[in-house]
Amino acid sequence: MPAFIHHLSTLTPTCKYRQDFVRDRMKSWAGDEKTRRMIHAVYNRSGIDTRYSVLDDFRSETGGTLFQNDSQGIPFAPGTAERNAVFATEARSMSVELARKILLESDFAPEEITHLVFASCTGFANPGPDFHIIRELGLSDRVERYTVGFMGCYAAFPALRMAAQFCEANPDAVVMVMCLELCTLHMQLDAQPDNLLANSLFADGAAAAIVSAREPDAHQPAFRLNGFRSCIVPNSETHMAWEIGNHGFNIVLSSYVPDILGTQLEPVLQTMLLECGIELSAINEWAVHPGGRAILDKVSHSLALPEDALDIPRAILRDYGNMSSATVLFVLKAMLENAKTPEAKVCALAFGPGLTVESAVLERCGGPTISEAIETVPDELVIA
Repeated sequence: MPAFIHHLSTLTPTCKYRQDFVRDRMKSWAGDEKTRRMIHAVYNRSGIDTRYSVLDDFRSETGGTLFQNDSQGIPFAPGTAERNAVFATEARSMSVELARKILLESDFAPEEITHLVFASCTGFANPGPDFHIIRELGLSDRVERYTVGFMGCYAAFPALRMAAQFCEANPDAVVMVMCLELCTLHMQLDAQPDNLLANSLFADGAAAAIVSAREPDAHQPAFRLNGFRSCIVPNSETHMAWEIGNHGFNIVLSSYVPDILGTQLEPVLQTMLLECGIELSAINEWAVHPGGRAILDKVSHSLALPEDALDIPRAILRDYGNMSSATVLFVLKAMLENAKTPEAKVCALAFGPGLTVESAVLERCGGPTISEAIETVPDELVIA
């Protein structure tokens, strides 16, 4: 019995920053002209216009509550415990707000939720967001709770795979999947190339999905979950990693990651899709995690995709930045909202430490008829 993603909801913090504002603020804190030039170039090539953060620290000349300024007006690095304390507070409020939002927006009632899968790689708390969702929204104490922790940008796929397996085992299961990432808590203010690149890309955001085996309404767009595959790219583990340090979490993010994906992705993906019983040429739409502009460019080139195939991932990157595991759910939500055909075969991809490639084969169903699409879908993307 197949499982379906019935609804997707997203949430961002209230603090919104323009990329050029953050660029210039970071340059003002740099210690030398070479670093300032590097910051300017990296931010200008990011493909990002705006990002969100739970922190308002960067608007103030005197610093904020987490990144406080020293006597020279330069923010100094808070410890990991201080950063994680902010995660615990902000993740609790955001997760409860998002859970309430998806229940209001979907056709599912709180008492129908049987499982809750929460994913994050940017903080830890116990009792965590899953506990507070159940308590504050009045879900049953018998809801089964699971945390997918510290997996990185691809964590939405293991979380959705778990949800699909629960639904296959129990046709009455209704699973809430939530990915919540507060990446900006781990900003590192130094001249290391990995950190300069990470500072230019990562942002805060959360997304949730409702998954069940019940048949979707014929006129309600949904995704059928047809299969998942995971692969580790050979000889790539030193190029992407996520570690816990004394002053936040430290990322290893080689500039060679897009090149590795460019050379390795096509054969890896061919094998993964064939294991799911589908050929690469049969895919109609691509829900690619927008880890960065260069990654999207390499994916598009290596798979010889049509020029507009990654318009939605690029738009998500432009408007939100890289929100780690939540980002691909933002992409999938936008694809449902902008559907111009009644159905489509979709390949979803995300990449993370390892270097790991996670994929899912989905089938979009319940979309508009051709005549409805022509009448109701605007030419421009509608992403909110």
